[in-house]
Amino acid sequence: MTRYWWKVLAVLILLYTIIAGLTIQIPMIGTNAESSRGLFFHVPMWIAMYTLFTISVVNSLLYLVKYDLKRDVAASSAANVGTFFGVLGFATGTLWATYTWGSTLPTDPKQMSTALALFIYMAYLVLRMSIQDIDKRARISAVFNVFAFALLIPLTYIIPRMVDSLHPGAGNTPGFSKDDTDHHMMMVFYPAMVGWALLGVWLYSLQMRYRKLELKNIFGNDRP
Repeated sequence: MTRYWWKVLAVLILLYTIIAGLTIQIPMIGTNAESSRGLFFHVPMWIAMYTLFTISVVNSLLYLVKYDLKRDVAASSAANVGTFFGVLGFATGTLWATYTWGSTLPTDPKQMSTALALFIYMAYLVLRMSIQDIDKRARISAVFNVFAFALLIPLTYIIPRMVDSLHPGAGNTPGFSKDDTDHHMMMVFYPAMVGWALLGVWLYSLQMRYRKLELKNIFGNDRP
């Protein structure tokens, strides 16, 4: 049972996030109003995405050093789950934008650059499906994964901060920290980041278990 404590913790934190996130009193900040509750879901899903993409690129780098096929499996599994959370984060962001900005897909630079980053990772997944040779697929996709991660941070964090954006805390749009004087939102937001990240790692571990079985069926006893 002690092996699964972090899974129990993930469930408890996410239950707390959902219940508290939908019921606590929050400050009415600018045009956000009640839609500010999206902070408990939208941003933590990005944190889960960053966590998994980091796991993915680390395993790709280790593959390029050791040429251990298990590292390739770990990299692709983490990228799969990371892209899933990226799509969830983008979807919750567009829902939030619909109520706050009056448009689901406005020409906001942060939203557009984030969409580009997700398309790059989707291209990584498509690339893997298009190459049949296992070793060739592992080598090419590992290099592409490093390239994708090198663009991830500039596209989703650095470039959006260099231009005016509709996002809270950017440009003339008010942020959350200075108006959340009682810190009610942060009491949910910080645990939410941990909870969604743990859920992402949990899904990644399940994906890894499946892929290891698949790998065993392909190589038999020749490779671990």
